[in-house]
Amino acid sequence: MSTVDTKSSSSGGARVAVQRFGRFLSGMVMPNMGAFIAWGLITALFIPTGWFPNEGFAQLVDPMKNYLLPLLIGYTGGTMIHGQRGGVIGAIMTMGVIVGADIPMFLGAMVAGPLAAWILKKFDKAIEGKVKSGFEMLVNNFSAGIIGAILALLAHVGIGPVVQTISQVLSAGVQFLVNAGLLPLVNLIIEPGKVLFLNNALNHGVLSPIALEEAARTGKSVLFMLESNPGPGLGILLAYCLFGKGSAKSSAPGAVIIHFFGGIHEIYFPYILMKPILILAAIAGGVVGTFCLLTGAGLVAAPSPGSIIAYFLMTPKGGYLPMLSGVIAAAVVSFAVAAVLLKTGKQKEEGLEEAASRLKDMKNQSKGASANATVMEDNHASDRAAEIAADRMLKDKSEVNKIVFSCDAGMGSSAMGASILRKKMKQAGVGVTVTNTAISEIPQDADIVITQKTLTDRAKTVAPNAEHISIDNFLKSPEYEALVDRLKSDS
Repeated sequence: MSTVDTKSSSSGGARVAVQRFGRFLSGMVMPNMGAFIAWGLITALFIPTGWFPNEGFAQLVDPMKNYLLPLLIGYTGGTMIHGQRGGVIGAIMTMGVIVGADIPMFLGAMVAGPLAAWILKKFDKAIEGKVKSGFEMLVNNFSAGIIGAILALLAHVGIGPVVQTISQVLSAGVQFLVNAGLLPLVNLIIEPGKVLFLNNALNHGVLSPIALEEAARTGKSVLFMLESNPGPGLGILLAYCLFGKGSAKSSAPGAVIIHFFGGIHEIYFPYILMKPILILAAIAGGVVGTFCLLTGAGLVAAPSPGSIIAYFLMTPKGGYLPMLSGVIAAAVVSFAVAAVLLKTGKQKEEGLEEAASRLKDMKNQSKGASANATVMEDNHASDRAAEIAADRMLKDKSEVNKIVFSCDAGMGSSAMGASILRKKMKQAGVGVTVTNTAISEIPQDADIVITQKTLTDRAKTVAPNAEHISIDNFLKSPEYEALVDRLKSDS
């Protein structure tokens, strides 16, 4: 293997490792986003400087911030490692972290929850098959209780103070960038990182925990807006609407709606991959947008998804003008740069389908699939299709009551696919429930499960009795029409 190949492989492996780690961190936050939004809304509405100050309702703010949110993170992190049993001990250890610090322990919960579950998992494995019959429940309950109590005490005197020190250093670093006017330079990392699917690692894994602590102190944080700003993507898509070619130009208006109002930023990534130099437009828009946000913008909680609607809901009283200035400035600058690059660039423009395919390959790597495996899949597409058809029994209409779209988080791409198929089913007069979930939460009464190809094997382990359909692109797949036709003809 050549030196170049070795470096490329090493670089790709490092990127995949970062993506996996980021996905793990964000996996503790994203399932609990509803709780964060609830806390943000209560804060924005009822604190003394809120829209409708209410002393009684405002009493909910601190307990939710200090106890509810960290405990949810710790429980979720523990569940990811060792199921419900891991979630319980994760919450126990997180409580020790909470009491051992004077600031909200979001980062501490991200450490304590998974760590406690991992320790309990190792203990359970060590005693597996060694417990006498009839004593299983006794050993399970007391082992979790005893280990949990010890870990809570250790977290109280160890992890809490350490994480508090780390949080203070990180906050001081961010504050230095703000005071020095250098915070916009963070977008030099954020915008390319988003296209490489490092957005969750950057946003929910790094920025949001620091931002939550800042919002707890000051009532808002601009850090919530660094990665989630829809302006750069909007400008690029609008440039394609006017200056794009072929399918890219015709599909851009729909992508604008999905991105700006739906908050699904992944929709514009293929448009950058079609012409990689457009990353300069995203960076320029991000830098200028963040510069404008420093005039006093900030959100009370993380906007998830990153749509303009979520921005309006999470903006505190008196903050709409700075917020809009940052979004609009980012869109205008990215549009201007993208327009020039689209009109004058001499690079051969890659088709939207090819870019979407390349995007799929990158996402496959972020989910743990190697590039070589992806190439082999493409070379044997027909063989795989035959194997899939032989592997599953197609259910007829009388057996299909619920179709479930599933992805890692169960929010962005799967929600989009479910919406598209639901509309097609309704137009065809097929009365079937179509919903979306995370892979780990696929309901057992699902009759058909639709996932991206790299996730199908995982989905089969969760719902082994369902029919599984693998697709490449949630936005556009021939499987949709085939499924509608099949269920319609059976009805």
